[in-house]
Amino acid sequence: MIRELQKADINKVTDIWLDTNVTAHSFISSQYWQNNFELVKKLLLQATVYVYEQNQEIQGFIGLNDEYIEGIFVSNEMQSHGIGKALLYIHP
Repeated sequence: MIRELQKADINKVTDIWLDTNVTAHSFISSQYWQNNFELVKKLLLQATVYVYEQNQEIQGFIGLNDEYIEGIFVSNEMQSHGIGKALLYIHP
């Protein structure tokens, strides 16, 4: 199921953001991502964000600015399961 981000989702969403950035950007110190964690948490709550939820657990999310994709993130363990593709087909 894809739905809009709710305030209660923010910890899971930012955990996915942190984990995927650290994994995808091994050439950047993980401290960089950790230092920006709280700022990103605040910004995500102000943004247009949709989450992909399966079995009552958030597996990924997409941030939009009008029709521009600001970012798309899928938990490391759920990548290559079609979640990112499903998020790309959001039509708010």
